[in-house]
Amino acid sequence: MTNGNPQLGDVKLSCRNIWKVYGAQPDKFFNNRDGADFGGLTSHQHAENIRAAKHIVASANVSFDVHVGEIFVIMGLSGSGKSTMVRCLSRLVEPTAGEILLDGEDLLSANNKELIDFRRHKMGMVFQNFGLMPHLNVIDNVAFPLELQGMPLKQRRKRAQEMIDLVELNGREASFPRQLSGGQQQRVGIARSLAVEPQLWFLDEPFSALDPLIRRQMQDEFLRLQRELHKSIVFITHDFLEALRIADRMAIMRDGEVVQIGRPVDLILNPADDYVREFTNDVPWEMVLTAGDIADPDRAFAPGMGHISAKTNLGTLLPYLADHEAGVMVRDDSGQDIGAVNARAVVKALASGVFNPAEVED
Repeated sequence: MTNGNPQLGDVKLSCRNIWKVYGAQPDKFFNNRDGADFGGLTSHQHAENIRAAKHIVASANVSFDVHVGEIFVIMGLSGSGKSTMVRCLSRLVEPTAGEILLDGEDLLSANNKELIDFRRHKMGMVFQNFGLMPHLNVIDNVAFPLELQGMPLKQRRKRAQEMIDLVELNGREASFPRQLSGGQQQRVGIARSLAVEPQLWFLDEPFSALDPLIRRQMQDEFLRLQRELHKSIVFITHDFLEALRIADRMAIMRDGEVVQIGRPVDLILNPADDYVREFTNDVPWEMVLTAGDIADPDRAFAPGMGHISAKTNLGTLLPYLADHEAGVMVRDDSGQDIGAVNARAVVKALASGVFNPAEVED
């Protein structure tokens, strides 16, 4: 299993040994609530024994961390357990065993009052079906969670308007959901989820009901919002190309289990098994490799060079290099130069599969 990006920040959400079992007696398969004791069996063997006892294993020993400001994508085919996991994280579904920590605080020990407070003040959720209230207009839909918090009318209207401005729906405040396109409805759902200023943002296949063009526009909008807001995000999708566009790290699930965790490029270069390899086989390299992946740390800045983010994929970088013959200097998130890239290095990397800058001759 890949460890991911070493530059990740503090852990915001920690998910440990989460199991969700459906059936007549799901608790009987666990000696305690931590979900880590399988009586000497592997977690996979334990899951198979539970299934043999006519129970459904929706999540099996799932563990991962979500770091501050990170977009963590969970993906897999239908029935893989990805949506169950995001519902366990928010306790819309109660895990059978395991541990979920938010800033070190155990969410599974929270009582109903504490849980409601978490959802109203620390979590934002966006779902595939938008979940808008048809009898409320845009501004009242966005303000609704603030009303549940007990925020005064004038204050919540002001906050709702700020969120409407943020998702660029100005002028549609008085419109009702039936008067909006699918993309506009999803923008309202996003604005509503952000109105409470959540520390954690959960999105469960939020764009899968949209047509391809609108879906890509919404992905762009989502990334724009994240650049402004720096939320800690768990994003669910079944679309590997969507995951590639937005993920800092991702987990691939199968039959309720996590198969592999890592950056998209890690999963493509080093797939854990044939299941992961199937997802990655047809992915164009220019969508995956970034300037940071092939930056040469020994190449100094030179006159005529531009600057570009380390996260820029090569498909975007190549046209930029056409205007900067000397190459570009690559900067990380902190604004530090980490190396340089020129067009020759990019073309050679794409052609040969060589991603070690030292092996790419100038």
